[in-house]
Amino acid sequence: MFKSQYLGNSFRALAAAALLLPAGAAAQDRDTREVTGYVLTDAGLARYTKATKNLAALPGSKPGDCDAGADSMTLDEMTAALDGTPGAKGAIQSAGMTTREYVVFSWSILHNGLAAWAVSQPGGKLPAGTSKTNVDFYQKHEAELQQLEGLKQDDCDEDATEDEYDE
Repeated sequence: MFKSQYLGNSFRALAAAALLLPAGAAAQDRDTREVTGYVLTDAGLARYTKATKNLAALPGSKPGDCDAGADSMTLDEMTAALDGTPGAKGAIQSAGMTTREYVVFSWSILHNGLAAWAVSQPGGKLPAGTSKTNVDFYQKHEAELQQLEGLKQDDCDEDATEDEYDE
């Protein structure tokens, strides 16, 4: 299965940062602006679903990929790294997406999922700079998106989770 070192923990980190940064700081960060400004659509989700399934069908990655440092990568670096993974670029392009759109869509899903959770909490409000339309989209497609997330899980994510609890 495709080991997505670029999709797991790093998405959580960027999305969390995007939710926690003050609006002025987020406006200065090009990657955050791109992720929060991305418009989620049914057509985009169909392409993303196909691309994710295509990636999941790829053979496993090389040993050591878990140490790639994806948590500190920019969108450009994640795109380049994913393009450098054998078969990944073709798997994504055959679904009708660019690699960058796949990366940004993934981050947008995570960002809006965290925002949906925040809104669902007692007294929760939509985080500044977050699109209500995108949060509504996430809520409408949450079950489907969670199934896709299961396809992207890998040993790196499991190892990171175990390490976090060991500390």
